[in-house]
This record gives sequence, structure tokens and C-alpha cells, in this order.
Amino acid sequence: MKWKYLAFLIVPAMGALSIFGQGLWTYSAIFFAYGFIPLVELIFKADRRNASEAQIQEFKASRFFDGMIYLVLPCYLILLAFFLQRISGANLSMFEYCGIVGSMGLMCGIMAINVGHELGHRHQYRERVLGELLLVFALQAHFLPYHNHGHHRNVATPVDPATARKNEPVFFFWFRSQIGSYISAWKIEWTRLLQRKKRPFSWANRMIRYTLMEAVIILSIYWLLGGAVLTGYLLVCLLGMLLLETVNYIEHYGLLRKQNETGKYERVTPLHSWNSDHLLGRVLLFELSRHSDHHANPSKPYQLLNSYQESPQMPTGYPGMMLLSFIPPLWFYVMNKKLGQLEE
Repeated sequence: MKWKYLAFLIVPAMGALSIFGQGLWTYSAIFFAYGFIPLVELIFKADRRNASEAQIQEFKASRFFDGMIYLVLPCYLILLAFFLQRISGANLSMFEYCGIVGSMGLMCGIMAINVGHELGHRHQYRERVLGELLLVFALQAHFLPYHNHGHHRNVATPVDPATARKNEPVFFFWFRSQIGSYISAWKIEWTRLLQRKKRPFSWANRMIRYTLMEAVIILSIYWLLGGAVLTGYLLVCLLGMLLLETVNYIEHYGLLRKQNETGKYERVTPLHSWNSDHLLGRVLLFELSRHSDHHANPSKPYQLLNSYQESPQMPTGYPGMMLLSFIPPLWFYVMNKKLGQLEE
């Protein structure tokens, strides 16, 4: 059962095919992610089976699962190096340039941001550092402070910028979530250090460290490869960010926790995230789509995440739902109906 996660290697393979390809081949990763996967997930039913108790014990003891996500950082950095070299040295048509940048943007979202998120929840210092490095190279390192200490606390409430509101178009949500999360990350770090009686404006502030690290990457690319290549890199990070925020949008759209008479919100449960059990998306995203269990148990490793009968279920997998979100009237028609069913 664990060997299914080897399918993730298809992701960097499609990225490499796009980077080194010509003509239509430069769109290989995009066609795979938004053509092949949604089609497969429409045809085949979701797999809601959970691991048995014996399998859970095996999965806890196996280093295979950690090895798979540790592999992502070197794979991503190699792809990024090849990408920077390709757009700096080749005489690309605009069509090919857009395909390569778009495909690398997918790699940024799927590999750097998604796996950075998984590692950012780990307890071991070295694993968190790997997650930080992945997010720094995606220029999304601020994601960690807010996601871990803000989003997980405030999810499914009006104060969470990363929870999409009912009837909010995804294009508006992108700006509200990204800007709100960035500002909140600074506030969280400032408050954390004051509570520990440390100076907020110091190296102990993660947001200061992240900002300087990202600045070094940007300036290094500009100095070594020039402004045109830096523009390509920034476009990749922008696309990765849009992928992240679109995923945020579909994961919590319209869901709200109840308040008691004192105004305190009920605890987070599997009811407060949209879930998808479509197998292909699950293995390619390291079970990100089993999001209901992730929010109920944030520190649980990806291979142990379960499906719950009571969780709200997406009609299809993540890529298909993302495409649906780009057509707001159709998205509202489908998802508002499902929200109504949950309230009955």
C-alpha cells in the first residue's frame, strides 16, 4: 500500500519534460495536472478506505514515508536550476516560455509549497528547516507562522483570511487571503517574541529571517542571471502562490464553526474542511486532500490521515475543483447547494 506514493515521482518527471521540451511539450505538466487528473477523477470513484490498525503501526515505523518528502527539496532545487538555465540560454518563443513558466509554477505549488506545508507541521527541527527552505524558495515563507498559529486556530471563522466566505469569488479571495495572512504572520511573530520577553525586531523574528533569505535569493538570481530570468522566477512564485490560495479557497469555502453564548467558537472538527478521497490526487499531493483529518489532527503525518463519513465531500478531486472555482457562477451553483445540504 505504501508504494502508491512513488507515483509522486510523476510530478517532477512532468516538470522536467516541460522544462526540456519544445513546442506543445512545454505544457506537459499543465495538461497532466488540469487535463488528465481531472478526467481520471471524474471517471473513477473516490477511495474512502482507511488504513487498518496493523497498517497504521507499519506506517508509523517505516522511514519510507519521510524519505519520500525529504526527496522533494533536492528534486525541486534541481528543477529550479534547470528552469533558470533554460529561460536564460534558450531562444524560446512566447508560447514555449509561457508553457515552461506555467509548468514550473505548478512545481512550485505542488512540490515547494505543499511539501513545505507538510514539513512545517513536523516536530523535529531538521524537518521544519526543510519545510522552511522549500517555502523560502517559493517566496511564501510567511505561510508557516500564520498557517500553524493563525489559520489552524481561526479556520472556519470570519477572522481567518484563509477561509473563503460563501459567495466570495476566488479572484477576490486570492488578494484577501494572501495579504491578510502576510500581515497576520508579522503580528503573530511580534506577539510571540514579546510574550517570551525577546525583542521583536531581531534575528529571533522568523519573518525578518524569511524576508532576508528571500531577498538574498532574488538579488542572487538578478546578479548572476539578469532581470529577465528574475522575472521568470518571480512569475513562477506568483503562480505557486495562486495555486496555494486556490487550494485554500476550495478547502474551506463557506464553512463556519458555531459560536456559543459567550462568543467562543466550537473546536475544530472534520466538519470544518472540505474533503476529497480521490486516490490519484491524494498520492500526488501527499494526502493534502484528506484535509478534514489534517485540521482535526494537524500534527498527524500524511500517511496516517483518515477519511471521515461526516466530513463534507467535494464532488471531485482538487484539480477539478480548482477549475470549477475559476467559473464563479458555476462554483456557487454547485457548492452553495452542498452547503445547503450540510445545514439541513
